Amino acid sequence: MDFRIATRADVPAVLDLLADDDITRERGYGTVPEHIDAAIWRAFEAIDADDRNELIVAVDGDEVIGTCQLTFIPGLSRGGGERMLIEAVRIHSARRGEGLGGELIRWTVERARERGCRMAQLTTDKKRTDAHRFYAKLGFTASHEGFKKTL
Repeated sequence: MDFRIATRADVPAVLDLLADDDITRERGYGTVPEHIDAAIWRAFEAIDADDRNELIVAVDGDEVIGTCQLTFIPGLSRGGGERMLIEAVRIHSARRGEGLGGELIRWTVERARERGCRMAQLTTDKKRTDAHRFYAKLGFTASHEGFKKTL
């Protein structure tokens, strides 16, 4: 498996990965439209143009089998050190259980180190108890309570 920054051609595969998830389907986002909405293209273009955002794909040959988005956040806390936020982690449902998710997360943490980040952080839905164990095994700690507000 190789990792790289996603291209525009990868967007449909990334959307399929994001939709291939029970919790996503519960939220009503489980179907990828035949024509990708202009808002999605604007979002991709904004990510692609921003050196503090990276849409990552994990590929096996020509197939996109995993994805995540990395956002690098400057801050005054922790001595002015940057932190990396990991979002929207997905591995293709047919490939789960092969250790690919661990490879992806270890790669992202190394990416953060290369940039000089002092912390890697992520959130995961409270319902994703398997994910909680997965991230704990990779050295992440559930140190904070997170809150979100849909706007």
